[in-house]
Amino acid sequence: MSAAGVVRASGLTKEFGPFTAVQDVTFEVRPGRVTGLLGRNGAGKSTSLRMLLGLVRPTSGTATVFGHPYTELPDAARRVGVCMDGIGPTPGASGRRDLRIWARTLGVSHARVDEVLDRVGLTDAADRPAKGYSTGMKQRLALATALLADPELLVLDEPANGLDPDGIRWLRDTLRALAAEGRTVLVSSHLLAEVEQTVDDVVVIQRTLRFAGSLAELTSDGAQRLEDRFFSLVDGDAETAARTERLTHA
Repeated sequence: MSAAGVVRASGLTKEFGPFTAVQDVTFEVRPGRVTGLLGRNGAGKSTSLRMLLGLVRPTSGTATVFGHPYTELPDAARRVGVCMDGIGPTPGASGRRDLRIWARTLGVSHARVDEVLDRVGLTDAADRPAKGYSTGMKQRLALATALLADPELLVLDEPANGLDPDGIRWLRDTLRALAAEGRTVLVSSHLLAEVEQTVDDVVVIQRTLRFAGSLAELTSDGAQRLEDRFFSLVDGDAETAARTERLTHA
């Protein structure tokens, strides 16, 4: 692995009782690129991201962000924008109010709130109660929250969930634009056709690491479909995936 990796995972393993959800996973995320973390449901994608962010303690192995464990990273909340399940809007708040609460916590201006609302397409709905947002609108609000501090790295867990086709296309264009601005994006997803149009690099896990490298390398510069290559890598482990999914979501 190169020394330039923004995110580095080395031998990450997580056991839940008798089951191993993630086993000996090693990969890196290079700066200024969009990296897709791919796997079936229950493959260990969310568990891997939670270990990266210090939300789950690895059984063994290490994960670093900008050369530090996330919990020891200086100014981590400003340098890393996170969009994951369990980080929802403030009860009773509008979208704008929720972002202003986060902005005060992060030390950013109200003007920045208006900027990210515009960027994610929520300006017209900003003063409505966030609890009434559709699933897709909540995903946009979560991305706006992740963008508030103008982070160097974005970690996004299934951000396309609940988005309609126009929203998915918007997300693809947004992620590509963020990378073009010099940011690094690590995004988990199960939408393989969309991922193929979005990412530069791919990490495929099915409990263990199945592939880590560029999309071009995986698909032979587009000669093969990502979906076909993905299933050729992960087929044969569906039973284990189903068991770990039940366990990790219990």
